[in-house]
Amino acid sequence: MKNKLSRAIARDVYFYGMNMYFVALVCPPEIDQQVLQWKLWMREKYNCVIALRSPAHITLVPPFWMKPELESELQQALSHYSASRDRFSIQLKDFSNFKPRVIFVNVIPGQQLVDLQKQLFDYLLSNGQFPLAKEDHPFHPHVTIATRDLHKKSFQEAWAYFKEKKYEAKWMAAGITLLRHNKKNWDAIAASQFK
Repeated sequence: MKNKLSRAIARDVYFYGMNMYFVALVCPPEIDQQVLQWKLWMREKYNCVIALRSPAHITLVPPFWMKPELESELQQALSHYSASRDRFSIQLKDFSNFKPRVIFVNVIPGQQLVDLQKQLFDYLLSNGQFPLAKEDHPFHPHVTIATRDLHKKSFQEAWAYFKEKKYEAKWMAAGITLLRHNKKNWDAIAASQFK
């Protein structure tokens, strides 16, 4: 019932001319390809497809609904914010989870990443133009492999597989990306580079 209600609300919001967006650090192609292999494994084994709808990323501003007329203003705000930021290194190490449905690549939460997320969110919120709501839960950076369509009964088996795996990667965060939902998948529509 809850899923039917969510779809009905989404249909109504799209009908009223709103789009869904989020802001992220999108992983470089080589990491995206590795994460894609794990997402495909989850699809084959457990029929998980939601995580396949977006590139590998670290969410900075979670999904929100907004009128498309504000899109260019949001892109300008992100460009302005990015121009004042330095590039920094992000480290991925092994796997973790949010029980009972989410499995992800663990991100070592360095101070630059934590500051970026908080300051970006505050900057966009203080602008007053964009329909963002302050988050209740703390920032926990991660790169999703499987999410809400992983059934609770399959979670333990899937987690038993990933908790034994080892993985390490580093990459240089060079900018932030705005993504827009196209009613099926998430499209990266604008990237703003750090100085």
